Amino acid sequence: MSAAPKVQKVLVAGTTADYIQWIRNACPEQALFLTAPHVRENAQEPPPDPSEELVCPLSDLPFIMPVLAAHLEKYNQKLSGIACFDCESMVTAALLAENLGLVYPDVSAVQNCRNKLVSKQLWQSRKIPCPRVWPVRCTDDVVRLLADVSAGLVLKPAAGSGSELVFHCGNRSEAQKAWETLADGLEKRKQNPLFENPDRLILAEERVCGPEYSCDFILTPDCLTLVRLAKKITPPGLPFGTAAGYEIPGALPPGMSMASLTGLLEKAARTLGIHTGICMVDFVVKDDRPYLIEMTPRPGGDCLPQLLMVSANLDILKLALDVAANLPWHLEDIRFTPHMGIRIHAKKNGMLTAVNSGNLASDPRVKQLHVIRKPGHVISMPPADYDSWLLGHMIINTEGWNFPETRAMLLARRLEIEIQP
Repeated sequence: MSAAPKVQKVLVAGTTADYIQWIRNACPEQALFLTAPHVRENAQEPPPDPSEELVCPLSDLPFIMPVLAAHLEKYNQKLSGIACFDCESMVTAALLAENLGLVYPDVSAVQNCRNKLVSKQLWQSRKIPCPRVWPVRCTDDVVRLLADVSAGLVLKPAAGSGSELVFHCGNRSEAQKAWETLADGLEKRKQNPLFENPDRLILAEERVCGPEYSCDFILTPDCLTLVRLAKKITPPGLPFGTAAGYEIPGALPPGMSMASLTGLLEKAARTLGIHTGICMVDFVVKDDRPYLIEMTPRPGGDCLPQLLMVSANLDILKLALDVAANLPWHLEDIRFTPHMGIRIHAKKNGMLTAVNSGNLASDPRVKQLHVIRKPGHVISMPPADYDSWLLGHMIINTEGWNFPETRAMLLARRLEIEIQP
């Protein structure tokens, strides 16, 4: 009797419990999850079957390899690819891929993406437009640089993600305050792998003013294919760099073409050492020219996956697994209906006591209202904490609207959030 064929699995190296549940529902039996212990311990979602998940420290490769081999043998499984959705787990994914003979960006490419100084130095060496950036060691370094920029400087950690510990400054007083807050924040996060930065290097980046965009693309050895383009909603009043939401499809300024953007992104990705896989990039447009801010080999997060599902029935998490497994994917028939994803943020510190949607949930324009926090949740505002103030998101159909950003934000304000000091 011949042996049963092995079950093909994509190894998902590090992700959140909600993503695990999403993937299990969207593509059952396709993934094997490598999950950090704290993620499983704190999960609200039910655990997967033991054949679907290995819970172990993600940084301990000598421990992972034999445990993974034993798991694959026990359940008659074979790995067809590897995917990663968390920035802090990408080095582990690269090392696993190297050891297992799977296709994934190598460690040097991941490190090029993770280090915001190195990525921009590499881009500048190839004349790829991006903000100028300098390592700084004290406030005086920042003040000296301010004389050479017109729109101020953005202070940020050399490693990190999103807008966490990112500050704008235009004078010495603002520079001093930003420096002290950033240095204190890095000290408090020194055990957080997302901010792995032994020298606690701080960067001063030239601020480029203009509309901001977020983009997912698929890179193959031959070409780059855009998956989606979203425009970021960045109203005043939120911490610098924080997106209030996303508009899809994102319209480029009239002087820019998708073809020129695609060519630039392909050159930028290959410059970092990425040659295959699904990636995301953030950029700012100034004078019809895109200035790249960061690029990383994973799809965009926040509420973007949900926004893509509602607006185009596009499952970006399933697509990421299909790309990792080298399965066929087709985007020719994808059509985006205009929608906005609005992130729900608390306005102050305290304890969440209630979220009242009133008639908002029954409004035909509100296609999804997802609150991730329950009464009793303790909120600590940025810069102390960039996670607890996020309460959820809503997705709004903006088709046919004039001034869709304004109308969507006004609609979102009808959500009543009660917080007790």
